[in-house]
Amino acid sequence: MSNGCVSPDGRLSERAIELLKLLKEKGRLKDTEVAEYAQRPLFQVRSSLRELMNAGFLKVEGEHYLLTEKAEEALSKA
Repeated sequence: MSNGCVSPDGRLSERAIELLKLLKEKGRLKDTEVAEYAQRPLFQVRSSLRELMNAGFLKVEGEHYLLTEKAEEALSKA
């Protein structure tokens, strides 16, 4: 099973949707806070956040991750 968050055709994995929903619910979070809320190892969360950011679903302000419009749109369809 792949650990990827975004498939080559742009579909989000369940893990990616879970992280995006968490950020939508909680708002601005640091990677350590995401890991705590998601109850996942920090290294795994950092990898997922980086992948989602590179795909345009997240942006970073300081140390905090936030949803982009692309993420909001994806969640509305999830």
